[in-house]
Amino acid sequence: MHLTWLELVNFRPYEALRFEPTEGVNILVGENGAGKTSVLEAIGYLGMMRSFRGVPDRALIREGSASAVIRGGIAGGASETTVEVELPSDGRRTVLVNGKRPRRVHDTFLSVPVVVFLPDDLDVIKRGPRVRREYLDDLAATLWPQAGQDLTEYDRALRQRNALLRQGGRETDTGTLDVWDGRVAVAGAKVLLHRRTLAVALQTHLHHAYKEVGGSGSVHWMYRSTWDSHSAGDIEALRVALAEALVESRPRDMDVRTTTVGPHRDEPDLLLDGRPTRTEASQGEQRTVALALRIGAYRLIEDVRDQKPILLLDDVFSELDKERARRVVPLIENGQVFVTTARDDELPIRGRRWSVSEGSVS
Repeated sequence: MHLTWLELVNFRPYEALRFEPTEGVNILVGENGAGKTSVLEAIGYLGMMRSFRGVPDRALIREGSASAVIRGGIAGGASETTVEVELPSDGRRTVLVNGKRPRRVHDTFLSVPVVVFLPDDLDVIKRGPRVRREYLDDLAATLWPQAGQDLTEYDRALRQRNALLRQGGRETDTGTLDVWDGRVAVAGAKVLLHRRTLAVALQTHLHHAYKEVGGSGSVHWMYRSTWDSHSAGDIEALRVALAEALVESRPRDMDVRTTTVGPHRDEPDLLLDGRPTRTEASQGEQRTVALALRIGAYRLIEDVRDQKPILLLDDVFSELDKERARRVVPLIENGQVFVTTARDDELPIRGRRWSVSEGSVS
């Protein structure tokens, strides 16, 4: 699986760009602010349907423009898939796969699997549970597009339940609340099952990657649910457990006017030899676990999909010591890779160099 060409129109600093990368390692070299990360962001958008920077779509549109367009050709097997996204400043985006609207936007994850390495990957370890929930959800959607659809359904039902609670407080209509409880329970059970299935599937890859990057000890996920601890693998039992938890939490939810139980409040954590990595691991251990998470994700996608995902590394090597960088390179250089750097002379990986400046890549 590799990107054969990329076209940008009014995306970030690029008024118009045509970029045809090599199938191997592509190194984007340029000063800070030249637009290197924007190229990676566009590639990532084709696979994730959002910016890996976490910004809204309108922030991706070039200043003064009414819309932005991202197009890319993805080769996999004997065919090439064209993915196109138009981002208007007002209204909804348009997504086309081979010129047609996909049945579900999350189906594009099948066309462009990507794994992103960022300098702030340490956030997955050091910040709160929301970041780890997002890591699991993003990877699940890349592996199984239905997981992305289920998460969208859960978010939609949760927003409606919360809107009802905000409006009614202690006077919330319980009949209407019953309806949204049912929808939240059905979708929430699926979200939790995807997360638990993923954590188990990732475990072996995570363990080996941690050792290869230079860590000592054993890393594994611990998933603390706010509403279930006994129904792993049984979707109906999960639905019933969440439905019961929602009813039980109603008095509190009405008081605080929001939903206090469900997958959006669960706390996945990473343990190193049984110790929480967020609070009890050293900085070096935390960084090694963060790298292992990305390498583990890459290998799991390759294992499940039988395709190497596209790797995006945004100024990652500047954050690594020489020994850790030396260990990482052979683990990631076998597929298509995009690396950004401002200091070409210090980069430990070889590949085709691209100069990025003033809205151009050459």
